[in-house]
Amino acid sequence: MFPGTKPANFDWNSDLAISPIPNSGFWEILLWLLRQRRRFQVVGISMLPLLKPGDEILVDCSSYRLSNPSIGDVVVVNSPDSPNLNLVKRVVSIHPNGACFLQGDNRFYSTDSWDFGWVESHLIVGRVTSRFL
Repeated sequence: MFPGTKPANFDWNSDLAISPIPNSGFWEILLWLLRQRRRFQVVGISMLPLLKPGDEILVDCSSYRLSNPSIGDVVVVNSPDSPNLNLVKRVVSIHPNGACFLQGDNRFYSTDSWDFGWVESHLIVGRVTSRFL
């Protein structure tokens, strides 16, 4: 964490209620076929109840080229500790320099920014757009 900074308060109940991940529709599948979305499979339980192990998700890897992540976004990120490992986490705070504080929804079973600190924006692979069906 950056000295003297704490993540903003995050209202887990209301923020989770307004940000479900929709199932893939026609356009999401088409974008995946056109290689505008990448497909990932969820392995762990850190994002329960939103994402379960075995769920497949579609990720917009270009979503943050022209804009910054927003608080509440669910993102895929390269782990700061293991660059070959991808993690799915929620953005809960954004530092003025653009770094993000990420947490899993299942806080007791998540390795996240409480463990590895603020995540630089270049490590974010993209924003989760839908659950692949």
